[in-house]
Amino acid sequence: MSYKEIDMNNWKRAVHCQVFRDGVEPSYCVTFELDITSFLQRIREKEIPFTFGLMYAAAECANEIEEFRYRFMDGKVVLYDKIDTAFTYLDEETELFKVVNAKLEGSMAQYATAALKKAEAQEAYFTGPLGNDIFQFSPLPWISYTHISHTISGKKDNATPLFDWGKYFERRGRVLLPFFVQVHHSFVDGIHVGKLAESLQCYLDDFE
Repeated sequence: MSYKEIDMNNWKRAVHCQVFRDGVEPSYCVTFELDITSFLQRIREKEIPFTFGLMYAAAECANEIEEFRYRFMDGKVVLYDKIDTAFTYLDEETELFKVVNAKLEGSMAQYATAALKKAEAQEAYFTGPLGNDIFQFSPLPWISYTHISHTISGKKDNATPLFDWGKYFERRGRVLLPFFVQVHHSFVDGIHVGKLAESLQCYLDDFE
């Protein structure tokens, strides 16, 4: 993936980046609800698996927000042109999950087909360290929740955003989904999470 190194002397976020980079825990998480009523109906009509469809939608929206594409690399800050995906995929026999990498390319249907094929073909649970240029997805579709937390590597420069969601449910005739975002505060503030939430909801509402 292509990227550019950020000139810290002329970057508007340099001070904020350094302040949060030195924090004991520089990552934070937010859980919010998405209305998936229309989206769920349309992907069922198109026979696109829900998990892969939502991963594609979230990654597409996050890629449009610059702050979600910043990473640390060898102590420096870089901005990627595009971010791909990595996701957990359950082996139903062993009840253990694999971590699978998939490029974000093509239409949603094409991405879903390619990602599923790669997941089913992969034999190892882990194929090595995750790349820097991915969004990480780890859905928890068995329960609905109002808050969730994830394991932290302890590496302060690990700025890979993590997306998660729980079991969707019905409320007053609408289908709602708890959606979780974990980000590094050196790059992503609350306003950017808000932009993602708004963009993703619009994407789901307008999906054809």
